[in-house]
Amino acid sequence: MKRFILNDLIKWKNSKYRKPLILKGVRQVGKTWILKEFGRLYYENVAYFNFDENIEYREFFEKTKDVNRILQNLMFISGEKIEPEKTLIIFDEIQDCPNVINSLKYFYENSPEYHIACAGSLLGIALAKPSSFPVGKVDFLNIYPMTFSEFLLANGDENLKLYLDSIDEIEKIPSAFYNPLYEKLKMYYVTGGMPEVVYLWTQERDIELMKKTSNNIIEAYERDFAKHPNIREFPKISMIWKSIPSQLSKENKKFIYKIVKEGARAREYEDALQWLVDANLVYKIYRSSAPRIPLSSYDDLQAFKIYLVDVGLLGRLSMLSPSAFGDGNRLFTEFKGALTENYILQSLAPQFEVLPRYWTDNNYEVDFIIQNENDIFPVEVKAEKNTKSKSLFKFKEKYSDEIKLRVRFSFENLTLDDDLLNIPLFMADYSKKIIDIALKKDKYFCF
Repeated sequence: MKRFILNDLIKWKNSKYRKPLILKGVRQVGKTWILKEFGRLYYENVAYFNFDENIEYREFFEKTKDVNRILQNLMFISGEKIEPEKTLIIFDEIQDCPNVINSLKYFYENSPEYHIACAGSLLGIALAKPSSFPVGKVDFLNIYPMTFSEFLLANGDENLKLYLDSIDEIEKIPSAFYNPLYEKLKMYYVTGGMPEVVYLWTQERDIELMKKTSNNIIEAYERDFAKHPNIREFPKISMIWKSIPSQLSKENKKFIYKIVKEGARAREYEDALQWLVDANLVYKIYRSSAPRIPLSSYDDLQAFKIYLVDVGLLGRLSMLSPSAFGDGNRLFTEFKGALTENYILQSLAPQFEVLPRYWTDNNYEVDFIIQNENDIFPVEVKAEKNTKSKSLFKFKEKYSDEIKLRVRFSFENLTLDDDLLNIPLFMADYSKKIIDIALKKDKYFCF
């Protein structure tokens, strides 16, 4: 299956400023696979070292900081051939190996000719710990669940993906493309973007097998909760995790601790919630008090929403039957549009450098606020036929001098009406491109 992150890995390989790479992402998102595939395609050979399967490898990093000696020992013990520039060295499962992480500094400073890429389960947890870390000596890349565009390719719908790639004007999409794209999006809501689930669906078309695989992934995540260094946090993490469908099924999706447990207080559960964030299992989206640059400066730290890393896992965690994808538009509106909001956030997060926020004013709420370079755009998600955007209108009324464009995702076709850009839900992966096209129109050229 094609993963677009391969392009970023190629750029990393060819950069004259290349540093050892740390690939971050949620467990089972395909980190190890993509690194091995990258090595197979673009290097003469791959030297793969797993520090969970082969705990003895860790000793080589405890006794010396000499890069050549470390590599010599690894070659002797594994029989792997390692050559500068020609071999991709993969250090996997490094989350419990601080000496391995620290050694990246010496690879960068003393032996930059070696190409090293690292991955690990719950690596975000390890990197969040206050320990010796080679600051400024490593590169980072994030790998996300498969996008809807990647799903189309895996599903054999390259023609639909190529059509979406070709769009360079704001004009209505013909029904011949529009209708099948919505049907494929329903399928994506059910499979989500976890590679194993997508692969099994595209190969077997077996709903029960797909359900079982998704359930296995969720169970693996839940077993990981016990890996919190403070075992007393385990039940709190589990309760927050299981409360997410209930949190998102509310009209007001602001995270409420008492939904986790009656009488629960923030100070008792904030560490458990942060564990889920650091593990890349959830997104924590803060309320923005004002749509200004930089967005992070206007975060209301007491008000936030929680979304899952993957829409398919949200459907499984909610025990939504996959048969729903054949039931009209039910999937899009289920849980008060929670699946659709989760899908939109999942699509927006990889495209913009700053994680989206949301905005409220009394009874008005804009689902997301995105920062595109030095511009701020309000985003509303409409999963129902009624696309009237009272909150977007209120937002424009209040910040008319600061906002160039308002964005709405809905069932409507691709249109630009004055300053309101409507993007069909199935084009969420192209949001940045479509916004840029809209801004280049003559009516938005002079601001």
